[in-house]
Amino acid sequence: MGILVVGLVMAFTISSAAEAVGAETVRVVANARLNQVITNLRNVIVGLLVALATLFATIGGVRYLLAGGDPSEAEAGKRTLRNAAFGFGVAALAPVLVQILQYIVGR
Repeated sequence: MGILVVGLVMAFTISSAAEAVGAETVRVVANARLNQVITNLRNVIVGLLVALATLFATIGGVRYLLAGGDPSEAEAGKRTLRNAAFGFGVAALAPVLVQILQYIVGR
């Protein structure tokens, strides 16, 4: 979140300086930097989501294997595995969400 704010502030500052320096050159540099910030943000989000989903899949698998015939514990393990699968789905959709963000920002 902080990277996005810094990137947006940087883009705003550079674009407002465009009048003094050469509008087209500064605009190209600002767009390139904003694209790089958004790309980095997407990579971090996907990495964190995949790592978290993997952790929960591992925990869910261990809970299910160690249930020892206890139906409530086996169900808790299955629920954790389902949530991990949901997390992997969100990680797969994160690039799409960042593309939507790029469209909203205007680049």
